[in-house]
Amino acid sequence: MTESTSNLLRLKGLVVLLLTCLGASLWGAVETPVTVAARRLTTPIKIDGIPDEPAWQQAGIIPQLTQQEPHPGQPTSFQTEILMGSDEENLYIALICHDPDPARIVVHTMQRDGNMSGDQTVALVFDTFGDHRLGYYFEINRAGARLDGLISGAGDVSNDWDGVWDAKTHRTVDGWTAEIRLPAQTLRFTPGAASWGFNVQRRIARKRLTLRWTGTTLDAQFTDLRRAGLLSGVAKLRQGKGLSVSPFGLVRRIADLQQPETAVSGAGGLDIMYNITSDLSAVVTFSSDFSETEVDNRQVNLTRFPLFFPEKRAFFVEGSNLFSFGSGLGEDFIPFFSRRIGLYNGSQVPLNGGFKVLGRVGRWSVAALDARMGSSSATQSTNLFAGRVTTDVSDHFTFGTMITSGDPDGVHHNSLAGMDALWRTSTFHKHKNLALGGWFAFAGGDLPAGSPGGWGLKLDYPNDLWDLFFTYKAFGAGLDPALGFLPRPGTRWYQGGGAFQPRPAGPLLGWVRQFYFEMYATYVANLSGQTESWRLFMAPFNAQTVTGEHIEFNVVPQFEHLATPFEIADSVVIPVGDYQFTRFRLEAQSSRHWAWRVGSTVWFGAFYTGSLTQVESFITYTLLQGHLQLEVQHENDFTTLAEGDFTQRLWQVTAAYALTPDLIFSSYTQYDSESRNMGSNSRLRWTIRPGNDLFLVWNHGWEYPLGSRSALNLQPVSDQLVAKVRWTFRR
Repeated sequence: MTESTSNLLRLKGLVVLLLTCLGASLWGAVETPVTVAARRLTTPIKIDGIPDEPAWQQAGIIPQLTQQEPHPGQPTSFQTEILMGSDEENLYIALICHDPDPARIVVHTMQRDGNMSGDQTVALVFDTFGDHRLGYYFEINRAGARLDGLISGAGDVSNDWDGVWDAKTHRTVDGWTAEIRLPAQTLRFTPGAASWGFNVQRRIARKRLTLRWTGTTLDAQFTDLRRAGLLSGVAKLRQGKGLSVSPFGLVRRIADLQQPETAVSGAGGLDIMYNITSDLSAVVTFSSDFSETEVDNRQVNLTRFPLFFPEKRAFFVEGSNLFSFGSGLGEDFIPFFSRRIGLYNGSQVPLNGGFKVLGRVGRWSVAALDARMGSSSATQSTNLFAGRVTTDVSDHFTFGTMITSGDPDGVHHNSLAGMDALWRTSTFHKHKNLALGGWFAFAGGDLPAGSPGGWGLKLDYPNDLWDLFFTYKAFGAGLDPALGFLPRPGTRWYQGGGAFQPRPAGPLLGWVRQFYFEMYATYVANLSGQTESWRLFMAPFNAQTVTGEHIEFNVVPQFEHLATPFEIADSVVIPVGDYQFTRFRLEAQSSRHWAWRVGSTVWFGAFYTGSLTQVESFITYTLLQGHLQLEVQHENDFTTLAEGDFTQRLWQVTAAYALTPDLIFSSYTQYDSESRNMGSNSRLRWTIRPGNDLFLVWNHGWEYPLGSRSALNLQPVSDQLVAKVRWTFRR
C-alpha cells in the first residue's frame, strides 16, 4: 500500500467517523436561552463609573446573577444588577455590585491584562457570530483595570489581544459600580442579527464565589458560548464606514556598549482596517514595528526539544482565534505559528508589510494573512501566506480547512494543507460536556524524507466531577511545516487519562473546596513502533482549600530513549540508551486574594544517570490598593549526573506602578545562568484615550564576562530607548 493510499484511507475513516457524529448532533435536549435587551439610549452616557444618567432608566436589566460556584443556585448576599443599552455606534453596560463587607474589597492590579485572579471582578463574553465557538472576552476589576481576549472555544482564550474600549469604576458605600463602552468597530459581528450570545460573570475572590447570568452548573465553563444567553437590541448597531486608520511614529536610540557605538533613527508606519462587510474586515500594515510588545519570558530547557513561546505582537494577535486548528494538538503541532513571520532562528527580520482578511460570511468563518518579509543576513526577501476557512455544518458540528505557503528563509519552498472537524455538545446527559474532534494535514515542497502527512483524534469529556480524555496523533517524518510549530516529527502519540474531582462535605473535610485525583499517561513511539518516551503523571493528593490555598503531591515515572547523544548542558552529554526514572513533586501556594502571596514547587528524584532537584518559587506583594505590585520568581535546577554536574538558575523580577489604569509604568528584569545575561524591559504606557497610546520603552542588557566568579561583575552590553506614539482615527 502506498503512502498516499494510506493517507486517503485515514482521511476517509476520519470523515466517516465525524459524519457519524454529525448524524448524532441532534442528540440532547436544548434549553431555551434567557434573553436581555440592550435597549436604545436616547441621551448621552458619560463613562465615569457612576450610572446616574437618566438614559440608564431606559436600559435593559439583568436584576440578579445566580451562584454558580461553590453551591449552584443558592442565594448569596452579593447582589448584582447589570444594565444594557446601546446607540448606533456603541454598546453600553453598567454594573451595580453590592458587597455586604465593602471594606474587604481589595485590588491587586491596575495593569492592562494584569492578573485579576485575586480581585473582585466582572467579566463579559459575546458570541457575535452566533456560532457558539468564536467570541470576545472582557473583564474589569473594582479599580477599572481592563483585560480582554479572543475566545477560540470553551476554555481557550488568548489574552494578548487588546481591543479599543473604555471602562470606569466607582467605589460606593455598599460596593462598587462601573460603566463600560464597547464601540461597534471593536467587534466583528453579523450585521442585522437579532441577537448575540452573551453572558456575564462576577467573581468574589476572598469568598471564592462565582455568580453568573446563565450557565450556572458546575460543569459549565464561562467561555463555553453554548452556555450563553441572548442579547437582543443589537440589530441596529452600525460600524460607520468601517474605516480605522492607525498611524504611528517613533524615535529609537540603540547603543552597543561594547564597541561602543550609538545610532539614533526615526520611523513611521500605518495600520488600516476596513470593514468589507459588518462581519468581514481587511487589515493592512505598512512598515510594521513592535517595539512596545512585551518581551518573552525566559525558560529553562532540560529537554531535547524546542520550547514554545506565545505570539504577543498586536498585528498577528488580532483575529488569531480564527486560525485555531485541530483538536487535542496543544503545543505539539501548530500548523500556522505566526512567530515564524518576522523572526528567524531567534533574530528579527524586517516585516515590510502585511495584509489580513478576517471575519464571517454566513455560516463560514474566514481568515487569511499575507506578509512580506524583508531580507537579512540569514534570509532572503519572501512572501508568506496562511489561510483558514471553517463552516458550521450544524449547531454541534464544525468543519474547516487550513493552507500555508512559503518558507521564512526565502530560499526553500514549503506548503501545508489540512482539514479538521469538531463535534461537541453541552447537553450530554442533560448538562454534561462531550466533544469529538479530528484533523488531517500534509506538507509539500522541500521536505525531509518520510511521510509528509499527519492525523489525529480526540475524545473529550471535560466536566466538574469527572474530567476525561483520550488523544491519538501521528506526525510523519516528512511533515515539516515551515510556517508551523512541530517539535517531534516522525512520531505517534497516545495520550489519555482523567481526574476525579469530588467536592467533599462534612466536618472532617470541610476545609477542602475540591480534590483533584489525577492520572494522565503519554506514550510516544517512532513510526517503526519503537518506544521513544512515556510518562505517567499521578496526583494522589491535590486539593484546593475553602480559603483558596493549593496543596499538591505528584508521582511521575517516565522513560526516555535517546537515539543520539543528548547535550543537556555545556560539556555534559548523556549517551545513547534507554533511561527510566521517577520524579516527584511537592507544590503549595497561598490564596490569591491576600496582599502577600507566596508559592513554591519542588521537583526531585532520579533523572537519566543521576538526580535532579528543581526549586521554583515566587512571592508577590501588592500595596496602595493595586497601584503598586512587586513580584519575584526564581528557578534553581541542581543536576547531578554520571556525565557531570551543573546548576541552572533563572530569576525574574517584576515591578508595576499604575497612577491610573490608563497610565502605567512597568519593569521586567530577567537573568539566566545559561546565557549569563541579564535583561531589563521597562515600559511606560499612557492611554490618552482608547486607541491612542504613548509608549516609552527602555531595554538594557548586562552580561557576566566568561571566567568571572564575582556576582557583582555584570557589565552593560546593550541599551535601547524607544518613544512611540500611536493614534487611531475611526469613521
